[in-house]
Amino acid sequence: MESIHQVICEKRSYSKEFNSHQHDFGQFLFPLQGTLDIETKWQTLNLNSDHCFYLPPNLNHNYRSTDRNEFLIVDIPLKYLPEDTSSMYIQLDKKWTSIRYLLLEEARNKSNSSSLVDLARYVTNKLHVSTSPSIDYIHKHYKEPIYLKMLAEIEHYHPVYYSTWFKKKTGKSPNVYIAELRLKEAKYLLEATDWSLTRISEEIGFENSSSFTRWFVKFEGIPPRKYRFLNKR
Repeated sequence: MESIHQVICEKRSYSKEFNSHQHDFGQFLFPLQGTLDIETKWQTLNLNSDHCFYLPPNLNHNYRSTDRNEFLIVDIPLKYLPEDTSSMYIQLDKKWTSIRYLLLEEARNKSNSSSLVDLARYVTNKLHVSTSPSIDYIHKHYKEPIYLKMLAEIEHYHPVYYSTWFKKKTGKSPNVYIAELRLKEAKYLLEATDWSLTRISEEIGFENSSSFTRWFVKFEGIPPRKYRFLNKR
């Protein structure tokens, strides 16, 4: 079990052989060159330059890199971490690319430990406000068929664990989360448009208005026509 007391930000390379360990600090991994194979109890992924990865404390993991590689690693002691963090596979959008740039500057300079601590706090706080890839996918595709296995693959989780992880993350099961998004959109279309039930049904992914009506009654207790009459803007 590894332990640290100060934030460490530096470049590292990894061998081709699988190594296994865990540590009592959080760790961010940003690929700069090459890829990294990471295995945990519930997750298997090949980390490339389009993503970064957060490893929470006390999570045993295997890792290796089979090609020429270099990674920016940020080790963060427990005292700077939010409570009860979980692993997160994060796409490097503009925000996270900017964060990587700032961390690279800190790794080069190594002159101001307080600025590195401030940056580490900022990055770890982003764990609670950043949207996970699978949740982002749901928001973009909730009108289409979405399967649990598909969502688990996006996060590189085992499907059994994914459901537990998702509920911990959102307070809801994936099915309920998706249904609530569809219901919100259905209510908006009933209230704000004059679209027919057939058109609304198709818009939110139902084959016909009959199946949409049954589904709507299940959640709202009244048919969509009655809901529209009572709530029309």
